[in-house]
Amino acid sequence: MSNDDADAGVDADADATTGADATTDAGGVDGDPVEVGVELLAKAEDAELSLAEAMDRVEAVSTAPTVVREILDTAEMRGVIDREDGVVDVRGSGYVSQTSDVVRRDGDYDCRRCGTGLSTGHFVQLDAGELGPFGSECVRKVTGRAD
Repeated sequence: MSNDDADAGVDADADATTGADATTDAGGVDGDPVEVGVELLAKAEDAELSLAEAMDRVEAVSTAPTVVREILDTAEMRGVIDREDGVVDVRGSGYVSQTSDVVRRDGDYDCRRCGTGLSTGHFVQLDAGELGPFGSECVRKVTGRAD
């Protein structure tokens, strides 16, 4: 499936399981996309992110503007982040471990972030759900481990 296919939305059955509206592209999210996004932000290693960096991570969950806004608003309401003047201060704890929180699976995948074809997908395991597949470089960017 290409990114264009993923951007087309999810079917009504997926909506019922995720609680998301029909404009989400949550095909690579196993769990509530808002909860997955909030947890992903909470596990940012950097205490401070630019708004662009935070958006890049959240858009790995969904590119739908309503979902992205809900993720950021929910994270702020819960005290996970503070937003001011294009800077996001992360108040969460922990981080995503590349060895214990990222699972690799062989198969025929397309990277959720960049759309590249993959023979091995990397899936981020969070308490709120699973996110992926990603290529090796994109999973590092989504989890904040890339330079």
